[in-house]
Amino acid sequence: SRAPQPTPRHKPRKDGLAQSTKKAADRFRAGGQQSGKHKTRAFGVANLGRSKRSLQRNADRSHRKEVAATIRRDSGVAPTVIVVCGPRGSGKTTLIKSLVKLHTRHSLKTCAGPITIISGKDKRLTLIECPDDACALIDLCKVADLVLLTVDASFGFEMVTFEALACLQAHGFPKVVGVLTHLDKMKTNKALQQVKKALKHRFWQDVYDGAKVFYIGGILQSGKYPRNEMRQLALYVNRVKYRPLAWRNAHGYVVVDRVDDATPGSRIRADADCSRRADCYGYVRGARLKPGGSVHVPGLGDFSPESIEVLDDPLPLISKTSTLEKSDSVIYAPLSDVGGVAYDDDAVYIDLKTVAYSKEEE
Repeated sequence: SRAPQPTPRHKPRKDGLAQSTKKAADRFRAGGQQSGKHKTRAFGVANLGRSKRSLQRNADRSHRKEVAATIRRDSGVAPTVIVVCGPRGSGKTTLIKSLVKLHTRHSLKTCAGPITIISGKDKRLTLIECPDDACALIDLCKVADLVLLTVDASFGFEMVTFEALACLQAHGFPKVVGVLTHLDKMKTNKALQQVKKALKHRFWQDVYDGAKVFYIGGILQSGKYPRNEMRQLALYVNRVKYRPLAWRNAHGYVVVDRVDDATPGSRIRADADCSRRADCYGYVRGARLKPGGSVHVPGLGDFSPESIEVLDDPLPLISKTSTLEKSDSVIYAPLSDVGGVAYDDDAVYIDLKTVAYSKEEE
């Protein structure tokens, strides 16, 4: 019989990737230098010319984003003016009613004149619907801080939309947000996605690449848009920042909320064509109004105001608590029949829900 052979001892590997990595780690722990491609300049650049071009490109991009600081000359008290613009039947009135319902829990019957609402503890919005009129469009483009441009997605862009964009460009181009409505008329999901993509890219061509676009479906039984979609739009409107335009920052102007005819009735009865005296109420925006200066009224001409008075705020901000309460006044719309007060040409009507009449004494 043969004698058992001794088992050969295992010889560890001295070459290969694992051994070279282990040796380099051992040298690093011992305080020596690692061997490799970048031994002396471990964190240097591989290509000097390419690195210089990359640094120059990044510096140019950051420089293009720099904007000169603009000092706002207004007091910051006036609410933000939001103009809802679009062709007829695109959902402008429904959009305003839905935003008012979301913020104030009021259901508007009519949308007439400026509608000022409180959207937060230190934020107020003035919603104005732009009628289907070129003169009204020009006047509102001069005062708008944000424009909600409604587009009927089932029909597409109309000439009124392009006219509005051209008018906005001529007046400084304030911030514009697209709102696509009537999306519930799309029969298939594929058609819906195609329409969204096509209208969004066409909107970007006239505004700028990446402009914000909101998508709103159908109308609920209550006559309002879905609450979730309105929440997203309201959140953006409350948080967006507006850059003051140069001309508005240097001139004072007033968006009139209400006009009262203060001409005595005897003068009107004596002469129907006599000169009228009108009291105009509204927030001052831009620079301050100077007494004794001329005021231009669009469509009428230049006038010299008899007096300028500072009145109490009809819709003061709520600062006592962090949340709004039901007893707080959250809407001011003198021309939209809100709060039981209606203004006529020569009278003010107050709607009393319940009236307790006293009985006649016998």
